[in-house]
Amino acid sequence: FGLTFPLLLTAVTASAQPLPPVVYTLSFPAPHTHYVEVEAQVPTAGRAQVELMMPVWTPGSYLVREFSRPVEEVRAEAGGRALPVAKSRKNRWRIDTGGADPIRVRYKVYAREMSVRTNFVDARFALLNGAPTFLTLVEPGPRAHVVGVTLPPGWSTTVSPLRPSPDGQPHRYVAPDYGTLVDSPLLAGNPTLYEFTEAGARHVLANEGEAGVWDGPRSVADLQRIVQAYLKLWGRAPYERYVFFNLLVEAGGGLEHANSTVLMASRWRTGTRRDYLGWLALASHEYFHAWNVKRLRPVELGPFDYEREVHTENLWIGEGFTDYYDGLMVRRAGLSTREEYLDQLSNTIRDLQTTPGRLVQSAAQSSYDAWIKLYRPDENSPNSTISYYTKGGVIGFLLGARIRAATGGAKSLDDVMRLAYQRHSGERGFTTEEFRRAASEVAGTDLSAWFARAADSTDELDYDEALAWYGLRFRPVQPREDKGWLGATTKNDAGRLVVTQVRRGTPAHAAGINVDDEILAIDAFRVRPDQLDARLEQYRPGRQVSVLVSRRDELMRIDVTLGTEPPRGWSLEVHPDATPEQRARLAAWLWE
Repeated sequence: FGLTFPLLLTAVTASAQPLPPVVYTLSFPAPHTHYVEVEAQVPTAGRAQVELMMPVWTPGSYLVREFSRPVEEVRAEAGGRALPVAKSRKNRWRIDTGGADPIRVRYKVYAREMSVRTNFVDARFALLNGAPTFLTLVEPGPRAHVVGVTLPPGWSTTVSPLRPSPDGQPHRYVAPDYGTLVDSPLLAGNPTLYEFTEAGARHVLANEGEAGVWDGPRSVADLQRIVQAYLKLWGRAPYERYVFFNLLVEAGGGLEHANSTVLMASRWRTGTRRDYLGWLALASHEYFHAWNVKRLRPVELGPFDYEREVHTENLWIGEGFTDYYDGLMVRRAGLSTREEYLDQLSNTIRDLQTTPGRLVQSAAQSSYDAWIKLYRPDENSPNSTISYYTKGGVIGFLLGARIRAATGGAKSLDDVMRLAYQRHSGERGFTTEEFRRAASEVAGTDLSAWFARAADSTDELDYDEALAWYGLRFRPVQPREDKGWLGATTKNDAGRLVVTQVRRGTPAHAAGINVDDEILAIDAFRVRPDQLDARLEQYRPGRQVSVLVSRRDELMRIDVTLGTEPPRGWSLEVHPDATPEQRARLAAWLWE
């Protein structure tokens, strides 16, 4: 690269004796084949042997994903001489250096998994995340990492939240340590870029795949309003530059980083209001993480062990409260109506209250077991688990109302988040008790028993206080008494009516209908895949029917007593008898 390591690191760190960095060059000789080729110049300090590792997971996505799986052809050399390389673990390589310093390591990564946490390369663009891309030295302590990109013909742009290299070379970036490198995605290709400045910080929206369909100017204008709302909430930006990577690739999802986020969506989502509001809520959610999780975090979430699971009971705060704020801040930014926001909150409450697993798993347990349950659901998951996103979001709503009620409207969950950030956004993070004490301090009353019930137990949540404070109610609904209800979820599987889910508390569950059963008939009459709902219209609740199923190719009849389908409840609305004071509290909460 034309610079010696000491000269480069003078601009990177103020250390008196900086460690020489690991220097990578990324290239795409044939991007249509979905490979990125990596060359790493690795300092050895003259050691006879070094070991390199690749993470098995990435922060924000709590599942061991074995990122070393698509790595191929790891080779090493020094002075034109090949060096012995041996696999020492599933994600580690041991290299005999012969005392050479530095050594050159080359490898290829197959990149064709379209998700926010993995790598994707094709003829048009490349999205590279740190954990599945970069091998690094197994060693204690921080070391700078430098990334240079050689673009293929036709590509002109790279975008990264990392600082540009001080040598001024294009497409070259510097991370002060490996953790920062892992936390910094890179996009290469020809994205459409939009920029704006708020509170002295630069913000970039990088849209890949607009294709004349996605409304770029509208999306960046609305993102700016969301950023303004969050800066009003928090008081300042904790970064100098923030990048919204927005990949319009007909996929979905989002992943947070300290100074950026990766979003995936359909390019058609600016075409309908419902879809567009969903994208705004996604962007809002991931942006809120710049404060909550990336800086204000549970003590267990950093420094990271990239080779082992890291368990915490507080993802219901990190993700759940973020889920609560994402739609709320879209409303506070004036981008959704009151009714649209209440509908979103209603959906979250309904998801919780109609999931049997809420009576089996607490929010804290859901968080701790994220590694083995949330990211590995099966057909029984709704019966045995609850999402810490969902329950945490509802807890955020109820806690905010409780604090407002306890302080006569003087304080809110906003104040809790600011106080916790002030105290615990440094290197260490917060413990469970420290966060709860901060909430109690803001509320002016001991909330420990409230937290124990809401977050640590499987008791039903109490909505009365929140509804009374804001002048809300759940819209009255009438159960449908004219149609029998089986309660099994089914799909049309190539002309077969197959059961895909049986939830507790349903007639199907009580009778013993199983997942993967093929429903053939009710009583003596055939039921085709598109006829089940219409057939059930012919039966009243309480009627016993005989359901003929095929289970592993064996025919059997199961007697089922049909029930009454639960009404679609849990829809929030302003109570028609809400007082002026209650309506004012609602407006204050929504910044109206």
